[in-house]
Amino acid sequence: MNTISKFKTAEEAVKIVKSGNRIYLHGSAATPHTLIKALGQRSLELENVEIISISTLGEMCLAEPGCGDAFHFNSVFVSQNIRQAVNNGMGNYIPVFLSEIPGLFHKKILPIDVAMINISPPDRHGFCSLGVSVDVAVAAVKNAKYVIAQVNSRMPRTHGDGLLHINDIHAMVEVADELPEVDYRKHITHIEEAIGKHCASLIEDGATLQLGIGTIPDAVLQQLTGHKDLGVHTEMFSDGVIDLLKSGNITNKFKKKHKRKVITSFTTGTRELYDFIDDNPEFAFLESDYVNDAYVIGKNPKVAAINSAIEIDITGQVCADSIGTYQFSGVGGQMDFIKGAALSEGGKPIIAMASTTNRGESKIVPFLKQGAGVVTTRAHVHYVVTEYGVAYLYGKNLQQRAYALMNIAHPDHRETLEEEIRGRFGRKIY
Repeated sequence: MNTISKFKTAEEAVKIVKSGNRIYLHGSAATPHTLIKALGQRSLELENVEIISISTLGEMCLAEPGCGDAFHFNSVFVSQNIRQAVNNGMGNYIPVFLSEIPGLFHKKILPIDVAMINISPPDRHGFCSLGVSVDVAVAAVKNAKYVIAQVNSRMPRTHGDGLLHINDIHAMVEVADELPEVDYRKHITHIEEAIGKHCASLIEDGATLQLGIGTIPDAVLQQLTGHKDLGVHTEMFSDGVIDLLKSGNITNKFKKKHKRKVITSFTTGTRELYDFIDDNPEFAFLESDYVNDAYVIGKNPKVAAINSAIEIDITGQVCADSIGTYQFSGVGGQMDFIKGAALSEGGKPIIAMASTTNRGESKIVPFLKQGAGVVTTRAHVHYVVTEYGVAYLYGKNLQQRAYALMNIAHPDHRETLEEEIRGRFGRKIY
């Protein structure tokens, strides 16, 4: 098939989708909205089309109640736009480490019929880029029977594993879609600022950073302007990393793997970030089974892995993906990096969270909610940080852990927690 004949309208391109197919949707800021909308228009003629993805951003018409017979989600991560669908019977969730998702495609445990992706225009050699989301997309594309691509003039071209030749694409749709933008720096409160300061106090010069996206990671990054020669090896990053690169705090000078480069598998941020990474060899976007390999992570020095939690019990069990039985997000790469940081010489696995929910309930609890998922076991947890300080749990017994966590809980909840601790462990004996 010649290149010209591959170009179609979105409506023509999605006609390949049949009832009973499994569709992979490109994720995060690369969510292919033009193709999604065209597929949604076929809801009355399709049945039992399975949608699989990591996080996606923006409106998701395929998750609307009226599409329940046509589409259902069987997702490896639950983002906000499909959360209701997953929890009301229009979908389900597959708990899996981000490092292992590509293997689900390669081993045909989840065979892909159609991959719908969002890519940069081809260069003069015919190569396009998967842009801001390489992660599990490479494996999905390699194993899909049919590939439909939005060829998007607004998608940055990134270096690394995400190059794809037009000969490997079956249908192409030209678009000029703006990528979804997020900027959590605008939402940092005094609570996140305090958490950021505590986390920054644990990070040494020359450390390798893993930080996700959200107010706490960006708050941490804002507190690192006095640090020197930081490196980045992370599954994802946002604008805060760009600020530290420009100021010279991040040099990647002391990394053992990919020295002088920022290593990631995807990113979400502002247009400024997307323009900064465009054709920038300082960044390498690699597949998540490599980026999130704990043994690769652990080869870098002083890895500071900072991840969040929904709640943590007084023994250190971390729930990060559900509120009781309500599926809120996913396992993601938390355990990959917690383990990787522990393997790193001088590494620090850190769980950072506000001490209370938005409703004032303690996030440090005697017992996890019934049905809650344990993402990080208590044996893996080293540091827990709230706005009230740092609890170091590694090597401590259950009672010692409980008191350490009580001391960084919100003051309004410490008395209740202490009563629970005394009831469980008896009098205070270390």
